Amino acid sequence: MATHWFSTPVYVKTDRPGVTYGCNNVEDAAEELLKWTKMGPKWRKAVQLCIDAIEDRATPAEARKAFEAAAKEEGCYAPLVRSPSCAPRLHPRGEPRGLL
Repeated sequence: MATHWFSTPVYVKTDRPGVTYGCNNVEDAAEELLKWTKMGPKWRKAVQLCIDAIEDRATPAEARKAFEAAAKEEGCYAPLVRSPSCAPRLHPRGEPRGLL
């Protein structure tokens, strides 16, 4: 069975304080959904879209969008926040200069 990759990961909080998980494919999203306690409408939609994507009836992008919505419903969505010190500096002409 082929892995159905997301274009970008969906970051979710884990049961370990301060640890987030970057879920980057449909199969892992389906496993993650089974760990959650709030099985509301967004969770049900995400589960169905994961199944559909695994069976090639939906795209990984559709499953990713539903998984992100379900993570927000569950309260475990952890948007990636980039530290300013990790952002590339730019030359005055807008060319990358390196990390700060």
